[in-house]
Amino acid sequence: MWFLKTVDQLIEELGVDPRRGLSAAEVEVRLKKFGPNALKGKPKKSLLALFVAQLKDMLIYVLLAAAIVTIIIGEYTDAVIIVCVVLLNAVIGVFQEQKAGKALEALQQMTTPKALVRRDGEIREINAKDVVPGDVVILDAGRYIPADLRLTESANLQIEESALTGESVPSEKDASARIDDDQTPIGDQKNCAFMTTLVTYGRGEGIAVATGMATEMGKIAKELDADEETLTPLQKKLAELGKSLSVIALVICLVIFIVALIQRRNLFEMFLTAISLAVAAIPEGLPAIVAIVLALGVTRMSRIHAIVKRLPAVETLGAVSVICSDKTGTLTQNKMTVQKIYTFGHLRVVPQEGTATADPNEKELLTTLILCTDATYENGEGTGDPTEIALVALGEIYHLEKKKLVIGRERQAERPFDSDRKLMSTVNRHGKNFRVHTKGAIDNLLNHANRAWIDGKIVPLNEEIAADFLKAAEAMSDQALRVIGAAFKDTETTLAPEQMESDLILAGLVGMIDPPRLEVKDAIQDAKQAGITPVMITGDHQHTAAAIAIDLGIATSLEQSLSGREIDAMPEAEFYEKIDRYRVFARVSPEHKVKIVKAFQSQGKVVSMTGDGVNDAPSLKRADIGVAMGITGTDVSKGASDMILTDDNFTTIVAAVEEGRTIYHNIRKTVIFLLSCNFGEILAIFLPIVFFWPVPLLPTQILWINLITDSLPAIALGVDPGDKKVMQERPRDPKESFFAHGAAFQAIIGGLLIGVLTLLAFTYGLSTRGYGLYSSHIAAGALNEAETMAFVVLAVSQLFYSLSLRSQHESLLKKGLFSNFYLIGAVAVGILLQILVISLPFLARAFHVQPLNFREWLLVIIFALIPLLANESIKAIRRMKKER
Repeated sequence: MWFLKTVDQLIEELGVDPRRGLSAAEVEVRLKKFGPNALKGKPKKSLLALFVAQLKDMLIYVLLAAAIVTIIIGEYTDAVIIVCVVLLNAVIGVFQEQKAGKALEALQQMTTPKALVRRDGEIREINAKDVVPGDVVILDAGRYIPADLRLTESANLQIEESALTGESVPSEKDASARIDDDQTPIGDQKNCAFMTTLVTYGRGEGIAVATGMATEMGKIAKELDADEETLTPLQKKLAELGKSLSVIALVICLVIFIVALIQRRNLFEMFLTAISLAVAAIPEGLPAIVAIVLALGVTRMSRIHAIVKRLPAVETLGAVSVICSDKTGTLTQNKMTVQKIYTFGHLRVVPQEGTATADPNEKELLTTLILCTDATYENGEGTGDPTEIALVALGEIYHLEKKKLVIGRERQAERPFDSDRKLMSTVNRHGKNFRVHTKGAIDNLLNHANRAWIDGKIVPLNEEIAADFLKAAEAMSDQALRVIGAAFKDTETTLAPEQMESDLILAGLVGMIDPPRLEVKDAIQDAKQAGITPVMITGDHQHTAAAIAIDLGIATSLEQSLSGREIDAMPEAEFYEKIDRYRVFARVSPEHKVKIVKAFQSQGKVVSMTGDGVNDAPSLKRADIGVAMGITGTDVSKGASDMILTDDNFTTIVAAVEEGRTIYHNIRKTVIFLLSCNFGEILAIFLPIVFFWPVPLLPTQILWINLITDSLPAIALGVDPGDKKVMQERPRDPKESFFAHGAAFQAIIGGLLIGVLTLLAFTYGLSTRGYGLYSSHIAAGALNEAETMAFVVLAVSQLFYSLSLRSQHESLLKKGLFSNFYLIGAVAVGILLQILVISLPFLARAFHVQPLNFREWLLVIIFALIPLLANESIKAIRRMKKER
């Protein structure tokens, strides 16, 4: 019942000094005692559980049943091979699941929520899971509450607690509130804050009283036992494809069995053949392989500073056609420096080195700007918002250090900045009375001011003076400077937040610049070349934003910019229709951001949107890809996003789009490869049975080929290095069929060649011994030799064919034969295993094969190379047509 206790009682009970926080040694002790601050999820599956899960498949059951029957009839070798294939398949499945799981686990670690705590007298940002009871936690707008807290300080603090209470309106909090009723519900505990709820306004401090499963959210978590396993849209699409192919394969297997019955073939052998073919033909491992490719791709993205939180985002990234980016920190360096100071009738350029002296008017302006900040700046290092750090650093140049200014001017109240008002205000002591200090957008300040500070006097703010300040602001904006205005007023009492920003005295303005990132220009050109439209969205002045956009190559003229006010004035239908004309949106609110996203989406565009604030959450959710800033972003924006940039850099978004395109292409290569192999295997079995030829492959051989030639090359294709030309293509249409641009044709031709060449090899093997396809009573030795040739051709042709699928357009030689060592390794291992199977006597006996002579090997290699060469020829013809 922490809400019943006073702050002093709490401090004594938890043994903590709120001014210093816990010591590092005490944290270690409490971490061991209470454990990590995390809700316990479902226990991870053991290796045995994962292994057993791989065996839960109808086809596996049928295979195991077939193995039992083979033992009963004395075919022990076949039984051993079937069991080995089943077990090896399960082991590969476990490896795949573990690999994907570890990749996603690593990403979850990267997206762990952070918490601001005071420890050893210093404020530190730590992982929320490291918070312990007794920790002093600092709260500000946009942060999730990391543990259950008893508040010790609060200033206009509001917390959204719908996750616990169901109440959508944020609760107002008061650290000093006294509660006497021990039955007070959570929603009325005004002096407490609870884990996973969200600070929407104001700031505060609290002491952690419960962590992990001891929190209110932990109590709820104990009652829940969710085990959700969500598939990405692509995985769902492929799972549906797999089901369709399964039905087709099973029908073919049934037909094979019926035809075999009519033809009076060996029924048990035909039963095994049909089941083996079903296992080979059904791509049951496709969703698993896609999951691995996605997970590994996401891990690669994390290395380029892009943390993808949701796997479907990877697919969407490849189709992005518009990138809406914030300016500050994303397109620019996020290192604001004040360049100019303006008081009425007087413009001064700020020295970039050394110090200077402020005149009385400038001193009043600078004092207001410095006191109305939460930033600190000492010894060249600052903490806080970059804009505010620049203002405090400006004070250092003019001998107005913040730590000296605040003596006797202690803050008494405040009204935090929000993106609708575009203002921030504080109430500080001023002698025996108080003074309100307000800073923000100059046009908004003019709406709240009725007086001006000119030459040490307060004068009425008339149209002429207002026009003068606006003209100065516009001149700075034209030079790509960000303009911040300042105003103040004196009062005899502290004021309520809504009373602070009225009847203000305008003091002046400053112009600052955040230089563009050096690498962003090239990234914007890359995006344009890839058919992606870069768009700047900012709260800055229209002229400032347009100047930087033109410099970066986003826009070509001021006419391509639009202000929030102009958006409001334009009818929605007209705005949606004209959206493609604009590249810069300035002075926008969060509502405008949502409107911009909707407008682009109405034109069929796939939109990526960046954001860092609490109010950016709606636009991040509305966008196809919401991108949060990892450095400056709030927990809310990170929670609403699909991707987090750990370096807050526009270049990373473009790199992530490139990676997304590569991953999609790789998945497509994998699918085409698997379908080609499956189709080839079905042809090689189905045609001989229909035409009453000898069957060229034994059930154990089919299972072996399926295991060796499917999994390894498929995964290797999934991690193929990106095509250098992937960013020269137009963005992919999300509605586009997976088999567009000749992919279906490629799969059919590949499968047809693999199947037909397997039958040709079998026919050749029979002919060398004087037999044909319709010969009766073929000798066992002749049949073994023909089956061996068919067996090797089927396996090796699939391995070689995988090499030609690395690019849909470029030749294998241009792509680089050894640029994917995983694939070369998979092909080499596959060929080596085939050689061992037919060369080692005990394996050869088990698989009913025999060694091949030099001439036969030469023919087998020639046959196996034909699908590869055919696909390369088709690509060459396409290139020639394109050049013409």
